[in-house]
Amino acid sequence: MTRTIQRLEKAGPGRRFPSASDKRCVLVEPIAAGQALRRQVDDLWFRPEEYAAGDLTEAERADALVVFERLETNLAARTGDAEPPRPGAPGA
Repeated sequence: MTRTIQRLEKAGPGRRFPSASDKRCVLVEPIAAGQALRRQVDDLWFRPEEYAAGDLTEAERADALVVFERLETNLAARTGDAEPPRPGAPGA
């Protein structure tokens, strides 16, 4: 993790600084360039999703999500991952 954070800091989208309350912790935050990069990544990530979902209703999208989650669980079980990461969860 340290090397990843060092690369982010060196590349410019983020910076790190020591925690004022816990000397063992280092806090990481995006800078303006990082925020702009995140918007670009979000757009690139969600655009294909919108293309694929197209004219599906909210109910159809919810049904598809249930199926995809089951597929992910099945694949995770086959690859040895006890529980697949959930979108938005730490490490996802």
